[in-house]
Amino acid sequence: MLKQERQNFILEEIRKHNRVLSSELSLTLNVSEDTIRRDLKELSDSGQIKKVHGGAMQNAYIPFSHKDREIYAHDEKVTIVRKAVPLIQDDFVVVMDGGTTNLELARQLPLDLQATVFTNSLPIALQLSEHPKVETIFIGGKILKNAQVAVGLDVINFVRDLHADICFIGTRSLHHDLGITDFDREETLTKQALLACAKHVVSLPLSEKLNTTQPYKVAHIENVHTIITELAPDDALLSEYWRKGLQVL
Repeated sequence: MLKQERQNFILEEIRKHNRVLSSELSLTLNVSEDTIRRDLKELSDSGQIKKVHGGAMQNAYIPFSHKDREIYAHDEKVTIVRKAVPLIQDDFVVVMDGGTTNLELARQLPLDLQATVFTNSLPIALQLSEHPKVETIFIGGKILKNAQVAVGLDVINFVRDLHADICFIGTRSLHHDLGITDFDREETLTKQALLACAKHVVSLPLSEKLNTTQPYKVAHIENVHTIITELAPDDALLSEYWRKGLQVL
């Protein structure tokens, strides 16, 4: 396998699973770990991934289109969203962060729902613009191109005086002790402002994101009220969360 083919495979694995291990890649691709480490260094140096001890993980600027990322775990995200929809009542003020799960939530909102949605996500704002009874307010600012969300002081200042009923926060990592964490500092500060303006905070992670951490804290676990995964609420993986008093759906 040529180097470019190896590196394309590595990027695809990170897109699917958010992280990879050098040892597993070495076995799968039938090359030495030294070769894998060189590949990971090149990809990291070019800004496509984040190299970590023992492997690599996705970073905020990995060059995959938003449409490509929608494909990953779509069935599981639909399962999550169907449990989330009943949390939104008529006349609610909703804050919706970016991410493909929240985008699916926007798609699944009932056509007769009347609500006001504030979002810093371009795809979600466009999706909701087609909803007949949802008033949509896009919160503008600096755009993170890969995530297609607005971040920074413009967003933070906009939501400072906002009082929302519920916030659906995009979640890259959730830990039963450490709460929600992220790997991009500017996006973290923006997420903090989004969830701070809502009475009820909902996290919609895939189960693979549970009990993982990133460098920057978005929210303490005590500031998260509901988590929804594709798992059954009584799944053993979720036990520590309902022990903390969270609503688990």
